[in-house]
Amino acid sequence: MKINRGLKVQDDLKDRGNIKWTAMMLPEHVIELREWQEDQDKVKKPVLDEFDYDTMQEEIERALISRMETRLTSWKKDKLCYHQGIIKEANNHYLRYEDPVGIHQLPLEELVGVMILT
Repeated sequence: MKINRGLKVQDDLKDRGNIKWTAMMLPEHVIELREWQEDQDKVKKPVLDEFDYDTMQEEIERALISRMETRLTSWKKDKLCYHQGIIKEANNHYLRYEDPVGIHQLPLEELVGVMILT
């Protein structure tokens, strides 16, 4: 049995969205629709105040001492990215964390959220 990956379920209807219309559209229209969809997915960088930075610093310190699994949220190129792992090192420029794949570095200017997972 074939699976239709473009099929979306909305309420009681099964719909293919824009896929069914692209055959009747000009290539310019398809390009415009894709660009519009990319613009819809963009997220503005969250504005953080001093309280947010203090809270993130406390969470980083707790995670660093306790070696607990931590979820990090970063903002890069108009998108929010989520990272999960154990924080190994933190300094004034970057945060180093380990996940099952390996050790990664995250610049602190991209960091917008820290949450310890229990």
